[in-house]
Amino acid sequence: MKLDRKNYDDDDDDDDEMCHAIIDRDVGNGDDCNGEDLFSPPLNFAMVDNGIFRSGFPDSANFSFLQTLGLRSIICLCPEPYPEGNMEFLKSNGIKLFQFGIEGYKLFSDHVFRSQNFYIFLEPFVNIPQDTIREALKVVLDVRNHPVLIHCKRGKHRTGCLVGCFRKLQRWCLTSVFDEYQRFAAAKARVSDQRFMELFDVSSLKHLPMSFSCSRR
Repeated sequence: MKLDRKNYDDDDDDDDEMCHAIIDRDVGNGDDCNGEDLFSPPLNFAMVDNGIFRSGFPDSANFSFLQTLGLRSIICLCPEPYPEGNMEFLKSNGIKLFQFGIEGYKLFSDHVFRSQNFYIFLEPFVNIPQDTIREALKVVLDVRNHPVLIHCKRGKHRTGCLVGCFRKLQRWCLTSVFDEYQRFAAAKARVSDQRFMELFDVSSLKHLPMSFSCSRR
């Protein structure tokens, strides 16, 4: 039995299981604590490695927090034009934008079937461009761009694929790569993303210097 036509956009759910960075302080009531402004990290913010961070799409509420990172560059994996407010923030803080547009996809009811008391989600084919990921990795590996923030819309799938390929360069085993991906994607983890990371060939990037953590997992 097919569901009624509905848009299941797994980059745009309000009830996602999301990893949030937590500021370890008593926020009390109101927008400040003891007269101090509180910082608000972007959705799914986390540190990847020394000088490398990841998150969902930052908005104006996150700008004060981003300033504390001293960013030199931002890698955006969304194809849409960068918002004017964000561009102004980058310009005023001397942050360079690298945009590698990768299309997301929406899951429609054509891909969802009901079987007894549960739903079956069939993933459509998604063509993640290896060349785009490879070019983005070159930016990540260049310490002249550090500190760098990698983001897409929700910081799950596109960002997760790029970070997963980066982990392969760090010689992480696939189990650890997938575990990290699934922590951010949660119930929205995609087999196609994990297959992409498994098959991604890092050999053409191994000649590039890696002056940060390169430990195996």
